[in-house]
Amino acid sequence: MKVRFSLNGKEISVDVDSLRRLLDVIREDLGLTAIKEGCGEGECGACSVLIDGKIVNSCLVPIAQVGGAQVLTPEGLKGTPRGKCIVDGFTEAGSVQCGFCTPGMLMAAEAILTKNPNPTEAEIREGLSGNLCRCTGYDMIVRGIEIAAEKGEGLW
Repeated sequence: MKVRFSLNGKEISVDVDSLRRLLDVIREDLGLTAIKEGCGEGECGACSVLIDGKIVNSCLVPIAQVGGAQVLTPEGLKGTPRGKCIVDGFTEAGSVQCGFCTPGMLMAAEAILTKNPNPTEAEIREGLSGNLCRCTGYDMIVRGIEIAAEKGEGLW
């Protein structure tokens, strides 16, 4: 099946089995490896992407569902002023240790700040609820998003 969609702002077309997971198509066919497979069950957030601005676990999305959609991966976010602001916030707060969860956390941060450019701590924690981290502890990740919100005023 041919599936056409926008990936990181670029129109693409892939000819794949319609039931293949978006995660596998992005990693294996398109060579974008920032997202990871953690649990494969939609519970860890390591494979998070934005589809039409909404955060989703790409391990649960059949490629056929993204036809005509806009998909944003960490690679696409990284090259934007918003992505740089989030990365800088995470860096300043020491939000990263092993890095496995970081791409999903960055995508969650983008979704949180797009929804509300000045979120409360409770709103940040709720927005991160679908992402697991075993190294850092969530306080530094929350602080990273707070810093991004402060420094990125006007970006979202």
